[in-house]
Amino acid sequence: MSRTHIILTRLALLAIVVAAWELAPRCGFANPRLLPPLSDVLTMLWQLLGQPRVHEAIGVTAAEVLVAFLVAVPIGAALGIASAENEYFGDIFKPMLFYVFSIPKSIFLPMFILIFGIGFQQKVAYAAFSTVFIVIMSATAAVESVKADHVLVARSYGATRGQILMRVYVPSMMPVLLETLRISMIFNFTGVMIAEMYASRTGIGHLIANWGENFQMRQLFAGVILLATVAILFNETVRYLEVKCSTWRT
Repeated sequence: MSRTHIILTRLALLAIVVAAWELAPRCGFANPRLLPPLSDVLTMLWQLLGQPRVHEAIGVTAAEVLVAFLVAVPIGAALGIASAENEYFGDIFKPMLFYVFSIPKSIFLPMFILIFGIGFQQKVAYAAFSTVFIVIMSATAAVESVKADHVLVARSYGATRGQILMRVYVPSMMPVLLETLRISMIFNFTGVMIAEMYASRTGIGHLIANWGENFQMRQLFAGVILLATVAILFNETVRYLEVKCSTWRT
């Protein structure tokens, strides 16, 4: 199947969803109070983007997501690489990581509220906690994906540890690492949204929760579209880099 055909099929499906969203409430198939027409939602989104409080909320959320990401990724990568490179360390901590990873992280939110209160630190800490485990597991898989034959050949030619790292490990690990960044950002973003919706006075998640509680459905759907657009743009950007870097692996 050609690439053009796939793109046209995707656009056709998107057009069907958009048309259904617009026509269902206008034709009486859905309650307009619960599902406003898409045109009304997009109009509200444009209005919200012009409001200072929305700008402030977006800035707060962006700062929380960025800081939590910068905290979780280096820590998770270091622990993941250590568990992959050190057999003793991995045998001890890998089972514990899998156990903790299987537990829904939302049950830990009250603990973070009690420790950090309701503020910037609490949301960053909770989002980083929600993200670090997927980074550890993905970093471990990235290291283990490096072919031992490549490392052996590099050593046989007298490559130094730094040369092996830059010319064998990094090219082999890059596609997995980029996928790790993409997945970890999803967990990170979700953690921030959960913290803002349930224990916050600021941020776009707090606004969305407030709109939902007050049945302001146009504002609610507008906020959801805004967040979905940002998440899709980031996801597709990293996916594009993954495709470019996949040619490094042999």
